[in-house]
Amino acid sequence: MKKIVKVSSLAVTMTIAMLLFDGCSTVPITGRKQLNLVSDSEMMNMSFNQYDQFLKENKLSTNKEQVEMVKRCGKRIAAAVEKYMADNGYSSHIQGFDWEFNLVDEDIPNAWCMPGGKVVFYTGILPFTQNEEGLAVVMGHEIAHAVAKHGNERMSNEMAVQMGGTALSVAVDEKPEETKAIYMAAFGLGAQYGFMLPYSRTHETEADKMGLIFMAMAGYNPEEAVQFWGRMAASGGQKPPEFMSTHPADDTRIKNLQAYMPEALKYYKK
Repeated sequence: MKKIVKVSSLAVTMTIAMLLFDGCSTVPITGRKQLNLVSDSEMMNMSFNQYDQFLKENKLSTNKEQVEMVKRCGKRIAAAVEKYMADNGYSSHIQGFDWEFNLVDEDIPNAWCMPGGKVVFYTGILPFTQNEEGLAVVMGHEIAHAVAKHGNERMSNEMAVQMGGTALSVAVDEKPEETKAIYMAAFGLGAQYGFMLPYSRTHETEADKMGLIFMAMAGYNPEEAVQFWGRMAASGGQKPPEFMSTHPADDTRIKNLQAYMPEALKYYKK
């Protein structure tokens, strides 16, 4: 039995190595290489369907001022992202994005962005953001997850391990239930409240850096990020909010943000 396990592990490792060689893409801004086996069109198709279903099953906020703030902030940052991508030859990276920003009436300190630019904020996070610049910290961070294709990468990694890198279209036809399970485990919505399942700390740190730059390009002061995460950390007590469950330790995050700040401030114009 031990020999079989070793061979199996070696096979998985070799498969992933081959896929990494053939299926690599590059994250804008950070330049990190990532595994990407799932086409953008396939990922966004699943994302858009899931997002529409979520909106049907959850109550949207009727607070016009707050809803308008979320939409205004999202549109500003999305426009800045599109300009940056166009100026740096990355327009194809966000081709097919269909930006949408909604505020859900739920007392949960959370927010997420699905592949293709589908964003949800919960009213429970607004006491922590406090103002539009605080909201921009979260908006930039969540949009960064989508721009960096963290959901695609996570699903690609799962498919490499569980299906040996089978193409998504083939997997859907031949193993629909297994593929759906991988999708939900990789980046799908949690059953209880519709949380996007936690990203890795590598992804979170990368989204922090990219998010600072995105909010700065949109005209929001990136220095607000340190204040926002300080408020989130202070609220955690013995058990941090769901939004922070897999994020870097508070001190580490704030140090990283401060280290990124000089670069982000280059993009900031009041």
